[in-house]
Amino acid sequence: MQFDYPGQTIHINMPTQGALLGEVRRRFRAGEGFALATVNLDHLVKMRASADFIRVYAGQDLVVADGWPIVMLSRLAARPVDLMPGSDLILPLAAVAAEQGVPVALVGSTEVALEDARRDLTARVPGLKITLAAAPSGRFDPEGAEAAEILARLDAAGIRLCFLALGAPKQETLALRGRSLAPAVGFASIGAGLDFLGGHQVRAPLWMRRVGLEWMWRMLSSPGRMVPRYARSAAVLPGQVLKALRLRWSRG
Repeated sequence: MQFDYPGQTIHINMPTQGALLGEVRRRFRAGEGFALATVNLDHLVKMRASADFIRVYAGQDLVVADGWPIVMLSRLAARPVDLMPGSDLILPLAAVAAEQGVPVALVGSTEVALEDARRDLTARVPGLKITLAAAPSGRFDPEGAEAAEILARLDAAGIRLCFLALGAPKQETLALRGRSLAPAVGFASIGAGLDFLGGHQVRAPLWMRRVGLEWMWRMLSSPGRMVPRYARSAAVLPGQVLKALRLRWSRG
């Protein structure tokens, strides 16, 4: 599945969770870092408005589908991919990190939320080594000096997997910068995933997630923020449907 922008094409290059975890395991063994992004409609909106975000996304090594609209577009294009929200990838990625014995870091949110997430993760994943946690300031700039200092700490500590909970586009921008300043680190952008783990945000019930209604839960939980966001996302969907159909027809 792909999304075309002027001069760039964003590919979902990890269609299944098995493929993703296999590639992450390979990179851990080879000493290679990575930047993992989870594309959703909100990200497509942001890319349409920002050439910088298109550039950042094009620099991500691994891209998966986050949100049922992206999955349905992939099926419409006859290029099906699995649903893999960042929050659902935390435990599987942590399990691979524990299996391979690599150190892990948590970056984002608040100090309290990070400590609660650390406690939850280490309880759920035996052998997991979380050796660094950093809660950036409220004025955090992924291109600034504070970001450079965090990346230097990750590199010096030998971190191999770093969960980034900064929201888009900050987390993806930091991950791309980290590919040069901390090249052995695997960066996984997971949005609010650490807040969910520590109980600082409440995720939709499992049944709502399974039937594709997590968006409704989020909208009702925070209408002032989410209603405008979903309205913008809905506005780009018809165009994406047409593009998906063209991809399907191009296959003959």
